[in-house]
Amino acid sequence: MAMIVGAVLSLGVALMAKWVGFDRSRAFYPTILMVIASYYVLFAVMGGSPRSVVLESMVMAVFAIAAIAGFKSSAWIVVGRLVGHGVFDAVRGHFMANPGAPSWWPPFCLTYDLGAAACLAWVIRRHPYEAERTP
Repeated sequence: MAMIVGAVLSLGVALMAKWVGFDRSRAFYPTILMVIASYYVLFAVMGGSPRSVVLESMVMAVFAIAAIAGFKSSAWIVVGRLVGHGVFDAVRGHFMANPGAPSWWPPFCLTYDLGAAACLAWVIRRHPYEAERTP
């Protein structure tokens, strides 16, 4: 069920962004990347684990730097990092404990991330000049 909701939600957010015009801003998907990476920090705080807060903050910083790099240079970097975050969601439980993260979150986030990456790739392919323009 979490995977279905993640896929439907990512498509819904992308359609709403298209309808409202949010996706015309090159900052939209990089911001999404930073926000989704921040949720694990929130879960670590909720779980009361200072060690997890530090580890998750370091991981979030990597994705935030990638989001900035994608915004400044190529939106394809953001596509790649969204896919990377989804894959990371799928395997993170094997090497990082986060007591505040709900058990359903990794599959939800995996499908949300992959859906968001697919939507951004679609936007880039349809409007390459706007998506790749350097601010």
